[in-house]
Amino acid sequence: MLWDMQNEVRDKIKEFVEEKYYAKLLKSIEKGNRGLEVDYEEINRYDPELADLVLDEPDKFFELFENVLVDHESKLKPRITNLPETNHVIIKDIRSKHLSKLLVTDGLVRQASDVRPVSAIIVFECPSCGMTIEVKQNTNTIKEPGRCTNCGRTGKFDTKSKKMVDTQRIVLEEIPELLEGGEQSKRISVFLQDDLVDPKIVAKTAPGSKVRVYGVLKEVPLVLRGGSKSTRFDLIIEANNIERVDKEFGELEVTEEDMRQIELLSKNPKIYEKFVQSIAPTIWGYEKIKESIALQMFSGVRRKRPDGTFSRGDIHILFVGDPGVAKSQILKYVAATAPKARYVSGKGATGAGLTAAVVKDEFLKGWALEAGALVLAGGGICCIDEIDKMNKDDRVAMHEAMEQQTISISKANIQATLRSETSVLAAANPRLGRFDPYSSIAEQIDLPSTLINRFDLIFIMKDIPNKENDEKVASYVLNTTKDPEIRQPAIKVDLMKKYIAYSKKINPSLTSEAISEIKNFYVNLRNKGSSSEETVRPIPISPRQLEGLIRLSEASARMQLRRKVLKKDARRAINLVTYYLKKVGVDPETGELDIDRIVTGITASQRSRIITIREILTDLEAKFGENIPVSEIFSEATERGLDEAKTEEIVDKMKREGEIFEPKHGFFRRLR
Repeated sequence: MLWDMQNEVRDKIKEFVEEKYYAKLLKSIEKGNRGLEVDYEEINRYDPELADLVLDEPDKFFELFENVLVDHESKLKPRITNLPETNHVIIKDIRSKHLSKLLVTDGLVRQASDVRPVSAIIVFECPSCGMTIEVKQNTNTIKEPGRCTNCGRTGKFDTKSKKMVDTQRIVLEEIPELLEGGEQSKRISVFLQDDLVDPKIVAKTAPGSKVRVYGVLKEVPLVLRGGSKSTRFDLIIEANNIERVDKEFGELEVTEEDMRQIELLSKNPKIYEKFVQSIAPTIWGYEKIKESIALQMFSGVRRKRPDGTFSRGDIHILFVGDPGVAKSQILKYVAATAPKARYVSGKGATGAGLTAAVVKDEFLKGWALEAGALVLAGGGICCIDEIDKMNKDDRVAMHEAMEQQTISISKANIQATLRSETSVLAAANPRLGRFDPYSSIAEQIDLPSTLINRFDLIFIMKDIPNKENDEKVASYVLNTTKDPEIRQPAIKVDLMKKYIAYSKKINPSLTSEAISEIKNFYVNLRNKGSSSEETVRPIPISPRQLEGLIRLSEASARMQLRRKVLKKDARRAINLVTYYLKKVGVDPETGELDIDRIVTGITASQRSRIITIREILTDLEAKFGENIPVSEIFSEATERGLDEAKTEEIVDKMKREGEIFEPKHGFFRRLR
């Protein structure tokens, strides 16, 4: 249709540009832009027939539009935007009927290849008459002219010159919120060319980014092993325009009616209790855990410091519990309820699957960056079940993502830093599968102390038989099974999502009362018992927990849509942190809070004994030489107030860690 009236269409485009876009064209040329954004709705208002051609025969339309821009001495590429809703197609609904049509689709960038040059146009020369022929290249193999337009010669032509353009392939994955039930995310490849791979745009299409792609659907023949082409084809989108649409929690559309309900809910004096009751309503108890998850969904405020670094606003929570205490069920609930949440299991999660991986790109024959769960859940929550079952090296990959909220990759020829502004909700089993009532809890958490220390809150979930509690749990579960409707959340899930999305626009700041409350708690707790003459004094709380208190306080204020953090918000945060420290961070010998028990795995009293034994070894070495009698070590330790059992424990620990060894029976020697 278009070629039959090519000149007429070209004239219409020329008139449209001169009437509607001439000023914008001049401005784009002046700014040094390489693309000209054209609003589809403006074309539709100007000439509906022209608008139909944009959708039905986009390749020909863009070629004519480009020719018109060349007439105006411009090398700009037309970039369409604002297509009608009917042309918005989600990835899983793309079919063969969309081939060669203009469509728009949204997705998460899962992979991004290197930018590589390809031949867009090759100029051939006829060996017989010297005629030059331009051939546009749109396949993976070089396309030569069929015959010379001047002398009619067929056969091989000489290559005179090439016009190269930069190309990049990205892989789009469906947005998790659009999935239903147990659907798997579908993917499609998108090819970007020319100005769409400018460094500024490439930064917007990094793995984990949410983008909107306008483009033409094309088919690519699959090549079989023998080199022949298959009857099956792969689908790709040849992008015409790309926009970043990262809205994170704000994905959901909030109507005026929703706004009215949100405002009404925020004024409810029981709003805090309502949100806590809405978290996993089918699970009995765990009020403190549900309270912490509610605060995690709202999160604190991410702030940029004067030195250019950032303080994270995301709250990280860890559950450690016996089997069958509903850890996984809580994680599954959060993954299904919180916007932009991802669920992974430690058994099947690798460092690359959590952070990012470098994979081979089959199309452009280079390397591509593929984002993992912590990047794809950016702005949401990443639920990691069975974190203790993960490989040790894979757990190390999480350190940077949890605190600095970036993921640095330096593999193959790719050096990149990805953003992972994600809250982590993790669950683990105790070291021996079930808690041992005779050992301290901190010793039974089978995770490295460096990783444990990055969690703002740690909850212990024990399964201890108790007649009264067991009756309540049994009644709750049985009644829920009999009539599931009785366990409806206090706030409907859809409204809760929209409420959280709306709250993210509010960045509460600390009031002087809240600052004073947190400061007094922190200072008093750290200096409790400071007059003690112990060699090493326990540290009950560190600056990292102080930052956690601020995040929890801000989340509490956000929950009530307040722009100020009040004293009651600070008290709420203090109660949660105190609750978790009393469960995990208590030195069993002294009964005092000791954050080192979590941070390093060694209590202050243990460290004090280790220092004492080291001093004894130094003194005895000066007296007896390198080989120190064991009896003298125990005798000296008893004189300094250490009982024999504790001394034996420390000596065994030092032997295991290679500080000392036994050159002959009854003697120890220190390793240099």
